[in-house]
Amino acid sequence: MNATTFLDLAAQVVIPDDGTISRTVYQDAQVKAVLFGFAAGQELSEHTAAMAAVLHFVQGEARVTLGEEVVEAQANTWVHMPPRLPHSILAKTPVVMLLLLLKSAPESTG
Repeated sequence: MNATTFLDLAAQVVIPDDGTISRTVYQDAQVKAVLFGFAAGQELSEHTAAMAAVLHFVQGEARVTLGEEVVEAQANTWVHMPPRLPHSILAKTPVVMLLLLLKSAPESTG
């Protein structure tokens, strides 16, 4: 089995001048890792995910709404979200964010 390594995660995505870009950097049966680049002022409108997820802000500043809570994210902010939590993201500066979608493991029937 080979390891997947990124020595400079932010270098894996080029933030657009205007808009948002996403790139899947890893995927297996347990997790999907998607790297996002947001131009300043870009917004990911409120939505939910069917699975638990982790947001890891690599660089930049963003306002993250998690249900009724608002978090002012910056580089190295880490957020775990349970399934179906309404959330949105507004980039205040150019932002690089890693999204980890945590896929449910099959129930053991032992």
